Amino acid sequence: MGEQIFILNHKQSLVELNEKEFVTEKQFQKLLENYPKLISGSQINPDNPRKWILISREFGVPNEEQGNNIWSLDHMFIDQDGIPTLVEVKRSSDTRIRREIVGQMLDYAANAVTYWSIHDIRNKYKKYCDTINIDPDIKIQELIDRTGDTEKFWDTVETNLKAGKIRMLFIADKIPKELQRIIEFLNEQMTPAEVLGLEIKQFGNESIKTLVPRVIGQTSSAQIKKGLREYNQWTEKTFFDELEKKNGKIVGDIVRKIINHLENKVSRFWFGKGKKIGSLVPALDLPDYSHFPFAIWTSGKIEIYFQWYKDKPPFDSIETRKKILRRLNEIKGVSIPENKIDKRPSIDIKLLKDKAEYEKFIKIYDWFFEELDNNNLR
Repeated sequence: MGEQIFILNHKQSLVELNEKEFVTEKQFQKLLENYPKLISGSQINPDNPRKWILISREFGVPNEEQGNNIWSLDHMFIDQDGIPTLVEVKRSSDTRIRREIVGQMLDYAANAVTYWSIHDIRNKYKKYCDTINIDPDIKIQELIDRTGDTEKFWDTVETNLKAGKIRMLFIADKIPKELQRIIEFLNEQMTPAEVLGLEIKQFGNESIKTLVPRVIGQTSSAQIKKGLREYNQWTEKTFFDELEKKNGKIVGDIVRKIINHLENKVSRFWFGKGKKIGSLVPALDLPDYSHFPFAIWTSGKIEIYFQWYKDKPPFDSIETRKKILRRLNEIKGVSIPENKIDKRPSIDIKLLKDKAEYEKFIKIYDWFFEELDNNNLR
């Protein structure tokens, strides 16, 4: 016999609702497509509840570079922090739910982080939005509370994917104990990936249907190993307070000079949400994308964003990026190897303490913005 739940209605009558099976797997999948909130974001992260956009149903997975898709993932979601979430849905009556689904998901995940491209993900998302007649950018702005930049969001998705920072989610109307133990074990062992189960039970009668989600896999051990996913929205005050606390007022003054110099050259300054380390990123918003020259961290480092330059003109030219690298290496104490030309190397802010070295840094980014103007990009 299935479970029951009870509703006390407005007439103070107790209404009994009995557990019901989903008629088909497709019905189950359609519910998730129409109501992503069923993937209980508040249970996955109570301090910072997850929100979702569906990228696509039946998302293909290849097993080689530019190869044909040989698998098909049920759903691909992304949360507000750009974490790709791979979803497989099974009804409890499907005998494959015990073992086969785990191997299947690991196949998907291992190949997805290797062979998926951000270009394909964005195209899939756009096609899906076209089928339901919504604006893809507006949907993302809603996801990130209209405070972030959509290009920065996609950059984060790509970074997470390459780093293996994904979420694997097994969804069923009933998750057997054997599968629950596997999920808990994998979630405790895998970092930065996350492995969770979601049990969605359906209760109803002739007139009412109730859906009750329950997240599985958030053991105390897993939460300790991964760290609580708390976020800290940095502000100008908290950023500079922490920067000077760790590095002294001289470093704070250098950063203020940089920010003041760039104030009329960029569209905005974006403050990060790091739990322990704050970041400040100058952003220049163009019609089709945004440029982020570098990030300044409360740890006392400036992170040069070569990784983001390489996909955006005119810095998609390797020779142009090499010119920036060579000029950075002219600053006394800076030695960035050439193999970092598509990475995010850092330099110590204290190296800019001398006026001559500070001027070298500033002139590099004056030239950076001049290049955009010379190419009619802003």
